[in-house]
Amino acid sequence: MRKIGVCVSQVTDKLNMTQSTASQYLSILQRAGLIRTERIGKYTYYKRDEEKISELAAYLNQKL
Repeated sequence: MRKIGVCVSQVTDKLNMTQSTASQYLSILQRAGLIRTERIGKYTYYKRDEEKISELAAYLNQKL
């Protein structure tokens, strides 16, 4: 999981939500730049962008 990421079905299983809801949330996170995607065959895998998350955390710490 750490190398490739997770697919939507893994997210839905873990969070007990529908595929469409999980896809919407993942899309929001992707547009915000907090996750990256990689397409392998018919599946899209999602992985945290640790650098962007750290930048966001630093920004929030500075502003709050």
